[in-house]
Amino acid sequence: MSRLLRSTPLRLALGLVLLFSVVSLLSLATSYVITQRSFEDTIREDLRQDMTGFRAAPSGAALAQLVEAEAAETDPNRLVLSYYAANRQHYGNAFIARDDEGYHIVSLGEDRAGLPGRYLALTARLYGGQLTIARSRAEIDALRGVFLNILALSLLPTVLIAVSGGLYFARRSARQVAVIGDDLDRLTTGTLSARIGDTPGWGEDLAQIARKIDQMARAQEASVETLRQVSSDIAHDLKTPIQRVALHLDDLAERHALDSEAQEKVAEARAELEDIVSVFHALLQIAQVEAGTPRSRFATVDLAQLCRTFHEVFEPSAAENGQSLTLDLPADADTIPVTGDRNLLGQAVANLIENAMRHTPSGTAITLGASNGPHPVLWVADTGPGIPEPERGLVLQRLYRLDRSRGTPGSGLGLSLVEVVASLHEARLELSDKAPGLRVSLRF
Repeated sequence: MSRLLRSTPLRLALGLVLLFSVVSLLSLATSYVITQRSFEDTIREDLRQDMTGFRAAPSGAALAQLVEAEAAETDPNRLVLSYYAANRQHYGNAFIARDDEGYHIVSLGEDRAGLPGRYLALTARLYGGQLTIARSRAEIDALRGVFLNILALSLLPTVLIAVSGGLYFARRSARQVAVIGDDLDRLTTGTLSARIGDTPGWGEDLAQIARKIDQMARAQEASVETLRQVSSDIAHDLKTPIQRVALHLDDLAERHALDSEAQEKVAEARAELEDIVSVFHALLQIAQVEAGTPRSRFATVDLAQLCRTFHEVFEPSAAENGQSLTLDLPADADTIPVTGDRNLLGQAVANLIENAMRHTPSGTAITLGASNGPHPVLWVADTGPGIPEPERGLVLQRLYRLDRSRGTPGSGLGLSLVEVVASLHEARLELSDKAPGLRVSLRF
């Protein structure tokens, strides 16, 4: 609801409703003022006509008789006729009284009650007396209630309908934006095959954005696929020549005619060649994983047992480096099952442990662990120098290495392979600060 209230369609709807309400109120107010003035002008004109008729009386006595006759047929709540003749007698259906609070119209009935409401009056001196004609403003006063009813019956339902329509379109737009957001999330997490696809019923603006995103995704997928194919082709094409060079170096090393300096150079060449082979092997392994392991071959893998196995394998090597490798598993969980490929997950664990051993100094404590729960987690943590936060995303790129690691053995492909394995298993690879050190986690 909070997002809906901040959404563009609802804000546009509310803006249009506000504009419509202001225009409607101004229009109704103007109509009310004009109609009120028109009613008042009509009443005043009727008063002038009535006065003209009474002026036609030939004498005061005739005027008194005419007033009495009209008053007998007239309701004082609508029309008041009052004539004070020169002989101090009063004729009509009501009389005008005055006190400290102003003028009042009093009925000539037995109760002599004052008449409620307001009147428009016209007074004239005729035949030595005073004639007053007053017409009720009840119709004008009732006009305000009529316009308030018009306002309530027209504007309020319109506002409610417009706001409801705004909420409907806002929810519809929010669903479309959510589709776009989900697609972008999949693209940013490496699922380059994600597409929004056809958008029937969408507005042209969001539909155009969806088409542009799909176009960008296709271009990015093609570019990444080309890069993967090139690296795979290079690795395949160079595999045989490298093996031949390795055989030639082996033959050369077996010759006893070589002096010590030549043998040292051959050994250095063989070491460099082994590094090259490891790079190509890693590239080929990444390409094979990215090509996709059939999920039909996935099975239940026990992360706890996997950690125990690799702890036994790498603990002696860590001790030789002056490092410690400890195992951290929950005491109440004998097994931590996930679905996946045991060999690939094992390769990921091995890469994480080797990275920690290779890029941390002697005396570093390395921990291999896993935890159970709705989202099992496998992690390797160390107390080494860690990785600066701005570079944590860069180290997942192929062949990228930190400046301080360029003098250490390695290909820069270890974490790339871990990320590919994590993506295949729909796990999230997280690099976090251990303060000190680095913690790399696979959250399934």
